[in-house]
Amino acid sequence: MIITKMALPRRTFLRGVGATLALPLLDSMVPALSASTRAAGPVSRLYVGYVPNGVIMDAWTPATEGRGIDLPQTLAPLSAYKDKVTVVTGLASEPMFPLPGEGTGDHVRAAAAFLTGVHPKKTEGPDIRGGTSMDQIAAAQIGQDTQLTSLELSLDPNELIGACEAGWSCAYANTLSWRNPTTPLPMENQPRAVFERLFGDTDDTSTEARLARISEDRSILDSLVHEVDSFRHSLAPGDRDKVNQYLDAIRDIERRIQLAERQADVELPELARPTGGIPDTFADHARLMFDLQVLALQTDMTRIITFMMSREVSPRTYPELGIPDPHHGLSHHQNNPAQMEKLAKVNLHHIEQFAYFVDRLANTPDGDGSLLDTMTMLYGCGISDGNQHLHVNLPVMLVGGSNGRIKGDRHLKVADETPLTNLQLTLLDAVGVETDHLGDSTGPIEHLAV
Repeated sequence: MIITKMALPRRTFLRGVGATLALPLLDSMVPALSASTRAAGPVSRLYVGYVPNGVIMDAWTPATEGRGIDLPQTLAPLSAYKDKVTVVTGLASEPMFPLPGEGTGDHVRAAAAFLTGVHPKKTEGPDIRGGTSMDQIAAAQIGQDTQLTSLELSLDPNELIGACEAGWSCAYANTLSWRNPTTPLPMENQPRAVFERLFGDTDDTSTEARLARISEDRSILDSLVHEVDSFRHSLAPGDRDKVNQYLDAIRDIERRIQLAERQADVELPELARPTGGIPDTFADHARLMFDLQVLALQTDMTRIITFMMSREVSPRTYPELGIPDPHHGLSHHQNNPAQMEKLAKVNLHHIEQFAYFVDRLANTPDGDGSLLDTMTMLYGCGISDGNQHLHVNLPVMLVGGSNGRIKGDRHLKVADETPLTNLQLTLLDAVGVETDHLGDSTGPIEHLAV
């Protein structure tokens, strides 16, 4: 996008991520944009947020169905944006349940099937197998217009290897995103690494720094292509296939460089690269990662984000809440009121951080509205009652304006054991992704769209 003149000076600043941010690109700054660009309509953005180990359903589920609901205790932090919240109950996921003789593994199956609708292969070895996830189906169709086709993030480290439940590889618990049935995508939890993925290994997001990085990237890319072309025709067919896959990856990098070059005249918010490691508390870590996600969306680096607030079987404790008990242990509360109260407190703490993100989106201008107006957001868990490892009546809600496609302030009760993938199929359609099947889906959900 080339801006030939500006009607509004860029001397207004916003506060975020502990730094001063320049005002993002506004319509009034680009009066010379072509009519075809304006006619393209608002951008659609897809977001998935995940929490593990189940929730206290009585504190999650609205007391009434239909429109005009009162958000229950756990969801109350979202009350200011109730008009963009839809709680969906009755959903289930058959692929998360064990096959005959399969035994344990409810947690890893919950994560592996949440966006795929596919029962994962039971294995502790490298021969893992799941399905292509909802976010990556979207990335393949609408992610090509941004430098990053999608962004996969978490708050827990992804170093776990071996078995996370007896007989099940930790690979199933480490991510929600699967590029294809054998390729789970790693989720990044280091704020500094996320910043560098968005803006490169630089402390400066200025136009000059970005142009220098783009030039360096292109020089490296040209050298790689030349070297590969010099020998690939002499290789055996199997090795030639591997090299061709490598060149496909290079072509994707070239696509990203070309997009970056076209966006080089767009001034990005000025942001200092995060220093150090992981912030001390869950809330500080979550909010820094949410700030980075807002920046990624605001600058149109990506339109698809998948975020794990925590991993299944997470042993995380919350001493800042006065809860020294591991999260996973709390989910097996045996209906003990004191333990259930602690779990509800953890559930609420998660929603409070998510509400911070929603507020940031709502207060970030985009076109004629805000980023929140363009978002189609799915937030939930693959387990309802953690004490029983239930995969029915899943805790799921939708948040965001979805460009007017979905109206909130609603509790939608669907037929019991409706596949979760039916909802996801409907959401893909809402963001303009064409697909008629996802995992165990049986068809879209009626009456969800306006």
